[in-house]
Amino acid sequence: MSGKLIFHIHTYGCQMNERDSELAAGLLLEQGHQQADNEQDADLIIVNTCSVRAKAEDKALGKLGLLLASRRQKPDLIVGVVGCMVQRMQQDLWRTLPGLDFALGPQHITRLPEVLQRVRCGEGPCLEIDECRPESRHQPHTGGKIAAFINILYGCNRRCSYCIVPRVRGPEFSRTAAEIIEEARGLLASGVRDITLLGQSVMSYGRSNPVWPLDHHSPRGFHEPLPRLLEALSALPRTARLRFTSGHPSGCTAELARAMAELPPVCEHLHLPLQSGSDRILKLMRRGYTSKEYRQAVRRLREALPDIAITTDIIVGFPGETAGDFAMTADFMAEMQFDNAFIFKYNPRPDTPAAAWPDDVPDEEKMQRNQLLLTAQNRHSLESNRCLVGRTLEVLVTGPSRRNAARWSGRTRTNKIVVFSPREHIQRGDLITVPIDSATAQALYGPQARVDPDADRNSGKEKS
Repeated sequence: MSGKLIFHIHTYGCQMNERDSELAAGLLLEQGHQQADNEQDADLIIVNTCSVRAKAEDKALGKLGLLLASRRQKPDLIVGVVGCMVQRMQQDLWRTLPGLDFALGPQHITRLPEVLQRVRCGEGPCLEIDECRPESRHQPHTGGKIAAFINILYGCNRRCSYCIVPRVRGPEFSRTAAEIIEEARGLLASGVRDITLLGQSVMSYGRSNPVWPLDHHSPRGFHEPLPRLLEALSALPRTARLRFTSGHPSGCTAELARAMAELPPVCEHLHLPLQSGSDRILKLMRRGYTSKEYRQAVRRLREALPDIAITTDIIVGFPGETAGDFAMTADFMAEMQFDNAFIFKYNPRPDTPAAAWPDDVPDEEKMQRNQLLLTAQNRHSLESNRCLVGRTLEVLVTGPSRRNAARWSGRTRTNKIVVFSPREHIQRGDLITVPIDSATAQALYGPQARVDPDADRNSGKEKS
């Protein structure tokens, strides 16, 4: 069946899912289909799902149910689902959501054009969930962006006791450095200024399979795969900012810290999940480090980059977490002084080791612990941001503020939001300097922004 479709994609979950949705959109655009801003205008709707938390799955299932019900008014609507929930539920999807046209696991998104054609020819419903290595060929992006993601590592080998990711995304596999560099080159040529390298455990890049040719030489003498990749990407023309996520304490080596300090485009920000400050709970979680080792990793980073912003993830109410364990987490967070923290109440995920253990912390206690940490973190975030008042920071302009179109916003190298009053010549993607005159826990505020003509030529480190 021929003819072009108008499609819309709903995305739930992490940055990996955001990149997967962009990949899906890029594949459809390459086929001549058109992307709609809302589902009302679409005749193909795809829901990209997450299984890390039950709430994300519930939202995706609810949305899919509503979409299938809407066929009473729009009988030709094609509804598909992709992502981690597909890999987890597999054949159960057809029983839960009768009427779905197709379902693709996260390793099969590149098959979307082929599967869609089969559905349009009456061969559906189609399910693609066989374990395979993600295709590491041309990875299309949608245009017009100033910030973009590049997948450099698929899957995860860590096997944390609460985490379903290894089951739904498979074992680790790293793309070759040459493929990543070529993809980055194309993004930079299209106007992208800020590139984030993605991997479920991004610092494991290059550990499971070779990524560099044997004769590759690092000009700065780096030996580890990730610092060598950062070095190569930093040398590309037009590279303004580089980031990578998510981190793990075991990857915070002296060489990585040196790369972050020496390579101008690499930003002074790292998301480094902690999950718990109790060594007993960390062992139950199978996180692979102690609180002492986490502390040493942070110290190593801060010694190399005194202005680095470190953000984290915390789980409260893990099976067996006592009041004493929770107090250790609260104390550890106070010691670390994180710039921001994402705090989650534990909920068991199917087919993980922790799901077989008693979920013995009452919901009311989980909520109370969650709120206590959120209150403390908001205080730490406010203190951290107030320390920047009076400084002039480099800001990558992202456009009008969501809450007030008369003000514009952007992000610092440390990934903090800055809101300021624009001038006519400022455009999205500009690197400017903004004097900070006030702060909240969530954002920094400046008056008129000053364009820095040397922003692309300077080291890019924030100025005091």
